[in-house]
Amino acid sequence: MPKADVSGYAPVNGIKIWYAEFGKGEPVLFVHGGLANSDYWGNQVRALVAAHYKVIVMDSRGHGRSSRNAEPFGYDLMSSDVIALLDYLKIDKVALVGWSDGAIIGLDIAMHHPERLTKLFAFAANYDPSGVSNAPSGVVDRYIARAGKEYAALSPTPKGYKDFLAQITKMWNTQPHWAKADLAKIKTPTWIVDGDHDEMVNHDQPRTLADWVPNAGLSIQPDVSHFAFLQNPDQFNADILRFLKSK
Repeated sequence: MPKADVSGYAPVNGIKIWYAEFGKGEPVLFVHGGLANSDYWGNQVRALVAAHYKVIVMDSRGHGRSSRNAEPFGYDLMSSDVIALLDYLKIDKVALVGWSDGAIIGLDIAMHHPERLTKLFAFAANYDPSGVSNAPSGVVDRYIARAGKEYAALSPTPKGYKDFLAQITKMWNTQPHWAKADLAKIKTPTWIVDGDHDEMVNHDQPRTLADWVPNAGLSIQPDVSHFAFLQNPDQFNADILRFLKSK
């Protein structure tokens, strides 16, 4: 991650959300995936600042540098954290780029708080727990182990990763549960995006989401997986910028 222009902690829903801001221009908020933190977005921050956007990143509740409380993790709650952070930063509307849980949070906001979004780039989302792959994956195993080391280095509760992982896994196993009628409410210009060999989300999920979200675009990026923004950042960034510039 490059050096932030501004960073700090926002008091949000009884917890503290860490955030950072970079550059000037139209605001774009990046929301990371489950178990991760904002540092995963370093390549994207650089590309969008160079393209004259204002970039905001945040660590979701309990992730990275942000704290958590006893409330169970849930996408509605985490979406309300995003809205509260925007209120704290006095930002009326943003384009949101979400990865995995961050993409689900973006879809949740598009359904319930459409006035806060200009656009939504939703990468590697699922609309139902059945859409999460159960196939064994060494990549996923290594990611979970890597995330544990990052959690120990960044978290205000550095020894709490085992409990944190259990709570996030429970959320993955039970949420979201969206039907076509729910996603049909979305009016925000949206791209549904995934990697062509995503090892965490079943391949029917992005195609169905793109069918159910009115006027949504669908982009399946070649030769990448659930971690496309790390595997081929030039491709990922080019898609974001093409989407942001589209009418």
